Amino acid sequence: MELIQETPDLSAYLAADEVIDHEHPVVRQTAARLAGQAEDSYAYARLAFEFVRDTVPHSQDSGDPRVTWRASDVLEQRTGICYAKSHALAALLRAEDIPTALCYQKFDVVHGLVAVRFNGAWHRQDPRGNKPGVDAQFSLDGEQLAFPVDLKSNELDYPVLYAEPHPAVVGALRRAADRAHLWQMLPTAL
Repeated sequence: MELIQETPDLSAYLAADEVIDHEHPVVRQTAARLAGQAEDSYAYARLAFEFVRDTVPHSQDSGDPRVTWRASDVLEQRTGICYAKSHALAALLRAEDIPTALCYQKFDVVHGLVAVRFNGAWHRQDPRGNKPGVDAQFSLDGEQLAFPVDLKSNELDYPVLYAEPHPAVVGALRRAADRAHLWQMLPTAL
């Protein structure tokens, strides 16, 4: 699948905003700690991915009722669904000047992930969190996402690489009183 930048301006994929708040002290401190363990930007990206995937439980898996949407809140509270975890990973990567896009898949509901830019190409990564039957890994040599799409089941990969989280995603996260409420409002398409 060919990934399509929403905007040709690569600097848009480094920007901070209310959701991808990579200038927040929690994001900066986490990024600095991870960067201190990495020998280069590729190693940093892998460490950041593994940090979000492995130390921020997916709230559905853990049973956590809280809904987070801002990257700093995800890192501080250590919980979030796929969208929130993608926001946190995007913030950590952008904090170290790695262009990062938000992207999505459609199953019964929309699933969120990120794409990182290395060596002139975009590479999708899924920090959702592993569990039995789910084995997402950081890779630039072919995708190993949490969920491959089944085109026969009307599932799809959206090709657009967004510089900012999709408004339908942010709207659902911000309106939800808790995770049970969020589950009733998850976007089913973009």
